Amino acid sequence: MSVHIKRIYEPADKHDGKRILVDRLWPRGIAKNDAHVDVWLKDIAPSPDLRRWFGHDPNKWDEFRRRYRDELKKNCKAVMELKDQIGHQTATLLYGAKDSEHNHALVLMDFITGQ
Repeated sequence: MSVHIKRIYEPADKHDGKRILVDRLWPRGIAKNDAHVDVWLKDIAPSPDLRRWFGHDPNKWDEFRRRYRDELKKNCKAVMELKDQIGHQTATLLYGAKDSEHNHALVLMDFITGQ
């Protein structure tokens, strides 16, 4: 399995493979037809409470990672669905956050690839 992450606002590319949106909310300012999303898995995203608590504050990053990994461990159904969607192909996890170094897609990619 080859998994990458990419901000949904970046142009789609033939090397993206299957494009999977992993945000609970649809990203602002992008039309569904323009997003080139193959699958939208809302349930794999952090819970609304965790998302609000984090608020994209880099100072909370380590604790956010721990809490989100805990949520993923309890959310086996969504994790299995994501792994099934990826299969043995190339896939790109799409996210809407502006911060490319502190977002849930990084945690999710590490979680499902076992890093």
